[in-house]
Amino acid sequence: MKIMPIVWYRLVKAGETCVRCGETHQELEKAVVKLKSSLLPLGVEVTFETKELTEEEFKINPSKSNEVWIADKPVEEWLGAQVGMTPCSSVCTGSSCRTLEVDGNTHETIPEELFVKAGLKAASELLTSESSFASKSCCGGSCN
Repeated sequence: MKIMPIVWYRLVKAGETCVRCGETHQELEKAVVKLKSSLLPLGVEVTFETKELTEEEFKINPSKSNEVWIADKPVEEWLGAQVGMTPCSSVCTGSSCRTLEVDGNTHETIPEELFVKAGLKAASELLTSESSFASKSCCGGSCN
Protein backbone atom coordinates (compact mmCIF):
# COMPACT_ATOMS: atom_id res chain seq x y z
CA MET A 1 0.00 0.00 0.00
CA LYS A 2 1.34 3.42 -1.00
CA ILE A 3 0.57 6.36 1.33
CA MET A 4 -0.50 9.72 -0.09
CA PRO A 5 -0.47 12.32 2.68
CA ILE A 6 -2.55 15.47 2.51
CA VAL A 7 -1.59 18.19 4.99
CA TRP A 8 -3.48 21.45 5.52
CA TYR A 9 -2.12 24.44 7.44
CA ARG A 10 -4.17 27.29 8.88
CA LEU A 11 -3.98 30.06 11.46
CA VAL A 12 -5.81 29.28 14.67
CA LYS A 13 -6.33 32.13 17.11
CA ALA A 14 -8.29 31.57 20.34
CA GLY A 15 -9.61 28.32 18.85
CA GLU A 16 -10.95 30.09 15.73
CA THR A 17 -9.90 30.25 12.10
CA CYS A 18 -11.02 32.65 9.37
CA VAL A 19 -13.97 32.04 7.06
CA ARG A 20 -11.65 31.40 4.10
CA CYS A 21 -9.80 28.64 5.95
CA GLY A 22 -13.00 27.23 7.43
CA GLU A 23 -14.63 26.93 4.02
CA THR A 24 -11.47 25.49 2.46
CA HIS A 25 -11.43 22.89 5.23
CA GLN A 26 -14.99 21.82 4.34
CA GLU A 27 -14.08 21.55 0.66
CA LEU A 28 -10.91 19.63 1.45
CA GLU A 29 -12.75 17.15 3.67
CA LYS A 30 -15.19 16.39 0.84
CA ALA A 31 -12.29 15.89 -1.57
CA VAL A 32 -10.46 13.60 0.86
CA VAL A 33 -13.55 11.35 1.12
CA LYS A 34 -13.70 11.07 -2.69
CA LEU A 35 -9.97 10.49 -3.04
CA LYS A 36 -9.93 7.83 -0.33
CA SER A 37 -12.74 5.83 -1.93
CA SER A 38 -11.32 6.21 -5.44
CA LEU A 39 -7.69 5.46 -4.68
CA LEU A 40 -7.87 2.71 -2.07
CA PRO A 41 -8.76 0.03 -4.69
CA LEU A 42 -5.61 1.12 -6.57
CA GLY A 43 -3.43 0.55 -3.53
CA VAL A 44 -3.15 4.19 -2.46
CA GLU A 45 -4.09 5.12 1.09
CA VAL A 46 -4.95 8.80 1.53
CA THR A 47 -4.16 10.31 4.92
CA PHE A 48 -5.31 13.74 6.04
CA GLU A 49 -3.72 15.91 8.70
CA THR A 50 -4.42 19.47 9.80
CA LYS A 51 -1.73 21.64 11.32
CA GLU A 52 -2.32 24.81 13.30
CA LEU A 53 -0.17 27.89 12.80
CA THR A 54 0.44 30.17 15.73
CA GLU A 55 0.05 33.93 15.43
CA GLU A 56 3.84 34.24 15.45
CA GLU A 57 4.23 31.75 12.58
CA PHE A 58 1.48 33.55 10.66
CA LYS A 59 3.15 36.94 11.12
CA ILE A 60 6.42 35.54 9.77
CA ASN A 61 4.77 33.90 6.75
CA PRO A 62 1.05 34.66 6.23
CA SER A 63 0.99 32.71 2.95
CA LYS A 64 1.47 29.51 4.98
CA SER A 65 -2.12 29.74 6.26
CA ASN A 66 -4.59 27.83 4.07
CA GLU A 67 -1.69 26.01 2.42
CA VAL A 68 -2.30 22.41 1.34
CA TRP A 69 0.33 19.79 0.54
CA ILE A 70 -0.50 16.61 -1.34
CA ALA A 71 2.10 13.84 -1.61
CA ASP A 72 4.84 16.18 -0.34
CA LYS A 73 4.18 18.94 -2.88
CA PRO A 74 2.10 22.11 -2.49
CA VAL A 75 -1.27 21.88 -4.24
CA GLU A 76 -0.32 24.74 -6.56
CA GLU A 77 2.43 22.60 -8.09
CA TRP A 78 -0.04 19.85 -8.98
CA LEU A 79 -2.44 22.38 -10.51
CA GLY A 80 0.02 24.71 -12.25
CA ALA A 81 -1.48 27.46 -10.09
CA GLN A 82 -0.13 30.72 -8.75
CA VAL A 83 -0.29 31.75 -5.11
CA GLY A 84 -1.59 35.22 -4.37
CA MET A 85 -2.72 37.22 -1.36
CA THR A 86 -5.90 39.21 -0.69
CA PRO A 87 -7.13 40.98 2.45
CA CYS A 88 -8.78 38.65 4.96
CA SER A 89 -11.07 39.35 7.89
CA SER A 90 -11.98 38.00 11.30
CA VAL A 91 -9.17 35.98 12.90
CA CYS A 92 -6.58 37.27 10.44
CA THR A 93 -7.29 40.85 11.59
CA GLY A 94 -7.05 42.50 8.21
CA SER A 95 -3.92 40.68 7.08
CA SER A 96 -3.62 39.47 3.54
CA CYS A 97 -4.09 35.73 3.22
CA ARG A 98 -3.38 33.04 0.63
CA THR A 99 -5.35 32.73 -2.58
CA LEU A 100 -4.88 30.32 -5.46
CA GLU A 101 -5.14 31.38 -9.08
CA VAL A 102 -6.01 28.57 -11.48
CA ASP A 103 -6.81 29.13 -15.15
CA GLY A 104 -7.35 32.85 -14.59
CA ASN A 105 -9.71 32.35 -11.63
CA THR A 106 -8.71 33.47 -8.14
CA HIS A 107 -9.95 31.30 -5.28
CA GLU A 108 -9.93 32.46 -1.67
CA THR A 109 -11.74 29.27 -0.73
CA ILE A 110 -10.17 26.41 -2.64
CA PRO A 111 -12.94 24.27 -4.14
CA GLU A 112 -13.26 20.50 -3.75
CA GLU A 113 -12.78 19.80 -7.46
CA LEU A 114 -9.32 21.40 -7.44
CA PHE A 115 -8.25 19.20 -4.53
CA VAL A 116 -9.59 16.11 -6.31
CA LYS A 117 -7.77 17.07 -9.51
CA ALA A 118 -4.50 17.64 -7.63
CA GLY A 119 -4.95 14.40 -5.69
CA LEU A 120 -5.52 12.37 -8.83
CA LYS A 121 -2.42 13.86 -10.44
CA ALA A 122 -0.40 13.08 -7.33
CA ALA A 123 -1.73 9.51 -7.20
CA SER A 124 -0.95 9.02 -10.87
CA GLU A 125 2.65 10.08 -10.30
CA LEU A 126 2.86 7.93 -7.19
CA LEU A 127 1.59 4.87 -9.04
CA THR A 128 3.70 5.52 -12.12
CA SER A 129 6.91 5.90 -10.14
CA GLU A 130 6.02 2.80 -8.15
CA SER A 131 5.39 0.86 -11.36
CA SER A 132 8.64 1.87 -12.98
CA PHE A 133 10.51 1.09 -9.75
CA ALA A 134 8.83 -2.30 -9.51
CA SER A 135 9.62 -3.10 -13.13
CA LYS A 136 13.35 -2.66 -12.54
CA SER A 137 14.96 -5.96 -11.87
CA CYS A 138 16.62 -6.47 -8.51
CA CYS A 139 19.61 -8.13 -10.09
CA GLY A 140 20.23 -6.07 -13.21
CA GLY A 141 18.05 -8.20 -15.46
CA SER A 142 19.86 -11.50 -14.86
CA CYS A 143 17.12 -13.04 -12.66
CA ASN A 144 15.17 -15.93 -14.13
